[in-house]
Amino acid sequence: MENPVISFVKLPCVIQLAALQADVEALLHHSQRVDAWVDHVNKNDYAGRWDVMPLRCQRQHLNAHPILQGFAIAEGDEWENLPVMQQCPEIHKLFNQLHCPIKAARLMRLTAGAEIKPHRDHGLSIEFGEARLHVPIHTSSDVNFFVDNKKIPMRAGELWYFNANQVHEVYNRGSEDRINLVIDCVANKWLCEQIYSGVLQ
Repeated sequence: MENPVISFVKLPCVIQLAALQADVEALLHHSQRVDAWVDHVNKNDYAGRWDVMPLRCQRQHLNAHPILQGFAIAEGDEWENLPVMQQCPEIHKLFNQLHCPIKAARLMRLTAGAEIKPHRDHGLSIEFGEARLHVPIHTSSDVNFFVDNKKIPMRAGELWYFNANQVHEVYNRGSEDRINLVIDCVANKWLCEQIYSGVLQ
């Protein structure tokens, strides 16, 4: 029997939310320089402000502009942490719990009142060998994240897989910015087992 197509699932992970938020606060302080956050490149897919701080990128872009670091525009399988990760011990601990190759990682900020319009990231799901994981760091009940018209009940400090190949959309109706850690991984045997076992629980 083939495995079902999964829209989203919560994954087991030990996350100290306060320590993770401290990592992000350090990065926000560091990011006072103008180019630390870059607007998301898909301008047609959102309204308001949606921007990205790269944490991990393709090796050939280590010294490039953040827009190349934040988005996998070129082909390549070699990925490295950016220098800002030296300020992120809790994010390092989280990465160490993922027994799969980690590709891109970045903070994604959706400002108060902004929305990500319905769209798909074609080929980005475990069925295609890649998984997108989210950890909400700053969020609220006024942030609504839908995949295939179903709301993900994600809360701060939780690790979630979602099927980015399906139509998804996000609305921040709150008064504060939402910041998620977003990690793209190779969907190896370990990660697929975590995802499918999470569905069965």
